Amino acid sequence: MQTWIPKPEHAVATEGALRSLYPATHTLAAIKSLPTLDAHAQDFIRRAPFLCIGTQGLQGGADVSPRGDPPGFVKVLDTHTLAIPDRPGNNRLDTMSNILANPTVGLLFIIPGFDDTLRINGQASLSTDPRLLQLMAINDREPTLAILVRVTEVFLHCAKAFRRSRLWDPAQFQNRRDMPSLMAMILDQTTGIPSDQAEMTRIDAGLEEDYRTSMY
Repeated sequence: MQTWIPKPEHAVATEGALRSLYPATHTLAAIKSLPTLDAHAQDFIRRAPFLCIGTQGLQGGADVSPRGDPPGFVKVLDTHTLAIPDRPGNNRLDTMSNILANPTVGLLFIIPGFDDTLRINGQASLSTDPRLLQLMAINDREPTLAILVRVTEVFLHCAKAFRRSRLWDPAQFQNRRDMPSLMAMILDQTTGIPSDQAEMTRIDAGLEEDYRTSMY
């Protein structure tokens, strides 16, 4: 695959140039942003079993991380504050390290079957307050820490992206077997896939066992 080199004459490099490409936004889109969590936002959060959190490090490196649990896993502490549990993972700690360097975060809440989403921006911090961790325990296992988000902007996002992608349409679902397993792809990217298929099967089974025993 050849390297793509963009032509500088087609670059959009200023706010004015960007705005000139699009019609002006309509009034409702401009005023829908709220500074606090109203009743509708709180209800949306309590129903959502999944979110993505966007962070950025001190050197400008960006990261988006998925977070999921049963509905209601994100706790609404007050109209300005959310708490997100940090469950066991791969211990890269990308999200938390970024928050320590740059507390600005963006959240996208998703509810299965809903085409609309909820977007929240704010300032994050990390806490090991026992009151929070006990509140978010599952199967008597508390999260290691909580990500606290001080909300600065809240707004509902329209359904166009989900309608275009037909994300919830079963007719659009792809067969997972059309791509290698997660472990096979990671090994191919790093140390190499074992030539012994039995060994690869054992590795895949080990990941499934890890999912079964270390979700919480």
